[in-house]
This record gives sequence, C-alpha cells and structure tokens, in this order.
Amino acid sequence: MGRIFGTDGVRGIANVDLTPELAFRIGRAGAAVLAATSEPGRPVVIGRDTRLSGTMLEAAIAAGITSTGRDTLSIGIVPTPGVALITRSLEAAAGVMISASHNPIEDNGIKFFAPDGFKLSDELEAKIEAAMSDDEALPRATHQHVGIARAAHGLIDSYFDRLVAAGGDLCGLTVVVDAAYGAAYVVGPKALAHLGATVVALHAEDDGSRINVACGSTDLMPLAERVRELSRNEPGSHILGVAFDGDADRALFVDENAQVITGDHVMLILGREKKRRGALLGDAIVGTVMSNVGLERALAPEGIRLLRAAVGDRYVLEAMRAGGYAFGGEQSGHIIDLESNTTGDGPMTAVVLLSIVARQQTSLAKLASALHVFPQILVNVRTARRDVLDNQRVRDAIARVERELGGEGRILVRPSGTEPLIRVMIEGDDQARIDRLAHEVAETLRAAAQ
Repeated sequence: MGRIFGTDGVRGIANVDLTPELAFRIGRAGAAVLAATSEPGRPVVIGRDTRLSGTMLEAAIAAGITSTGRDTLSIGIVPTPGVALITRSLEAAAGVMISASHNPIEDNGIKFFAPDGFKLSDELEAKIEAAMSDDEALPRATHQHVGIARAAHGLIDSYFDRLVAAGGDLCGLTVVVDAAYGAAYVVGPKALAHLGATVVALHAEDDGSRINVACGSTDLMPLAERVRELSRNEPGSHILGVAFDGDADRALFVDENAQVITGDHVMLILGREKKRRGALLGDAIVGTVMSNVGLERALAPEGIRLLRAAVGDRYVLEAMRAGGYAFGGEQSGHIIDLESNTTGDGPMTAVVLLSIVARQQTSLAKLASALHVFPQILVNVRTARRDVLDNQRVRDAIARVERELGGEGRILVRPSGTEPLIRVMIEGDDQARIDRLAHEVAETLRAAAQ
C-alpha cells in the first residue's frame, strides 16, 4: 500500500479515492495506534465541515473506531480548530476532523489530532498506515466491549466561549464575514456579533454543495465587492471583511479600501503587538518560504526575526515547537498562535486582529501599510508527476531564472502537499518580468509532464 497520509492528513475525491471502506480502515488503525497513548475510557472526538460526503465518511470512520472498543463523540459541523481545542479540553483519546479544507467540493479528507490537540507526527501517521496493512492484528471488540458512537451536545460552546474571551469590544466596526459555506458558517459571524461588531454574513449557510465555490479565502472578490458596496452606501462607516476557508483553520481579510490583507500582513500586525507586550517568544515569527520578503524587511526594525519553514502549517508548527517559538503562519492565512490554540484558527485570528483595530481606534489599512509587498506571482501546473522536478529541462529553466533575477528576486518551484499541482512562485521588483519568467517555467513543466 502506498503512502496515504499527505502534508495535512488523508485527502482525495470522496467515494473514489477516499471511500467509506478506506475511512473504516483508517478509523480502526487510528484507534488502535492511539489507544496506546490514552486510557481505555477516553472517547475519540469527531467533527466535520459541511461537505455532502461528510456524514458518509463520519459514519464509516466512527464504525472503524468503535469496532476496536473505543467510543466516539460526534460534534457535527465545527471548525477544525474547534476539534483541536475540544480534544485537548476533554483529554480525549484523539480528535478527528473530516474536511478537505480549501479543496473543491468533491474532495474530502481525514486528519487526526493527538490528545494534546496537536496534529499527529509523521511517525504516528506511519504507524497508522502500517497497522492498516495488518487488519487481523487489530482489536475487534465484542459483547459489552464494543464502542458506542454518540452525538455530542454543547461541546462547540467551549470553543465559542474561548473566541469571545480572546476578543475586545468591536462596537463601531462593521464586518463582512464570508464563511465559504463551510464549517464556520455559524460560529464565525456569531462570535464577532457577540463582541459588538455589526456583522454582514456572506455565504454563511450549511451548503456543502457550494463549499469554497467562488467564495471564502480562495476567492476574495465577492467579499471585496460587498465591502465596497457597503462603503458606498454608508460613507463614514468603519467597514472591513474576513473570509474563512472550508474548515476555518485559516482567515484572510480585506481592509476598509477593499484591499486584500494576507497572512503576511496578519503576522506583521499580530507579531508587533506580541512584541510590544513581551509575549513573542524568541522575538521570532516562523513563516514559510512563500512569505514575502517585504515581511522580513518590515519585522527587522522591530527586532523580530522571520524564520522560514517549508510550505504547510504542519511544517510551520514543527519549526515552532523545535525552536521554542509560539507564533507563526502562512501567507495563505494559516496563523498558529500557541497562546490560544494548537493549530491554525481562522475565527480566533479574526477576533484577535479586529480587536487590535478597535482598541487602537485605527484602520486595518493603516496597520497593514507597514508591509511593503514585493511583486509575487504564483502559477499552478496541474500534474501528479512530482518527478518532473528532476527533468533536466525543468532544472535548466529554473537555473536560468535564478541567473536572470540575480539578487533582485527569488524563485520557488514545489509540489503541492494537498493537490496534484506543481506551484511556481517568483518574487521580484518588476511585475512584468516575474510574470514572464513564471509562465516560461510553467510551460517547461507542462511539456515535461506530458
């Protein structure tokens, strides 16, 4: 059996790649492996986003878990960070989130959380995969020892209460909340409204047939347009927006001018605030190789270092824990703040960032203006062939770009960890030049992949 765990759990087209049979086997193996780290009576917490395939996969993985004698608690629709927090607060045996995050509607995924609320290590995932290959060796409970799958009631309230406790008075702010028809369609708008913001909900319905479709953090145009529209109709009002992805572990924003505020901007604003109150461990932020060089230059005068990890929030977290740091994130909007949670938390990011805006009685645009964004282009080449990166023509094309950029930019070519894509990113001071170079490399990749 080939490796099934990627950079963020197991993902694939639901009922094609990620079948109920596979989910059942993952549940059995996961429960058996994680049983060694917890007492027998501890349940496994299960949450999901709004995808249509979610209930199918939830039933299958719950059946697999209970077949080993372990109980499950199903929260229902909940953001991924909610599963992490609830797993830790209950001291559960594990947590499971059924979601494909920002992926298309036909995809789904399964990710585990350990009892401490952190995602599993590569070693534990490898043990689960190994256990899946020897089903006969796994426990199969009978009689009164069979596990019970129960529906949980009120557990999401603890996550909501944590959001509210982290926020300040948001009166005076009008916030457009694009929930992407995903897991935060209730808790995102509700938390901000509870803190006093006037909330305009957008794509905030339980509709898994439209999750991430032309909305949310993967498409900020509808959010920006709604902010512009409200600003025209209500001149003088303080209007801005936030967008979540399908499972709400990330958040992106648009400011009062309907301009996009990326994860780099958020890391700058939150990092400076942490530094000011002496809460930035190591005076460092862990970003990724995709973080704009402008972030690095904006942090330096503040006495803050930007450390770069590989792309993927799990690699950011690994670097944070290895180095003793507590704050980091990705340009795409995953922000990890170990003061508040063990994983990326979109609603928490929104609450904290907007509270800074309100408390300082300033605008998000002004706070973000300290970051001079250097032109950057990202071109995706659809192919499952990662070996194209070893093709000599591809390597020559990358080397040619590096020579042309010299010290005035950088190129990064890497496979996606969650989709069959090769991503070409080029950063520099001349937009036209980096556009041309990125598409040249992309064409070379496409030709090599045929």
